[in-house]
Amino acid sequence: MQDTRALALTFEVSGLPPVKTEALSIFAAGHRQATRVRALLQAACAAAQRTGWTPLDGPIEVDLTLRCPPGHRTSDASTLLGGVCAVLQDKKRVANIGLAHLGVLVDVALYDDDRQIRRLSYVEEPAEDFSYQVRVAAVPTAV
Repeated sequence: MQDTRALALTFEVSGLPPVKTEALSIFAAGHRQATRVRALLQAACAAAQRTGWTPLDGPIEVDLTLRCPPGHRTSDASTLLGGVCAVLQDKKRVANIGLAHLGVLVDVALYDDDRQIRRLSYVEEPAEDFSYQVRVAAVPTAV
């Protein structure tokens, strides 16, 4: 039987992506990135529901396109990618902190674990307002 699940998912988010810059989990209740985390989870959830996405368990690639006003970049690429990837993986690994404040969004995961990532890309584009696009896709396994 043929696997019919989607192998790539692309979606847009208004505002800035969450950044991962400190030891404190960005999932902690009241974290200063909480609004950004929630916006990313809501956008990912809507895209996953729209397409019937199921979390990938094999090698993946993650692409992040940041749109921002010229000269107004807020963080470096590594902290932006780190924040986005932390949010989009399965959150069962961070069970050592309470996640109840996320409600149903705690179950939003586009893939299992960051160790699946084989390719990352980051691009900036000029725009009037901050927004970003995320793409998660399966990487074909080499034979």
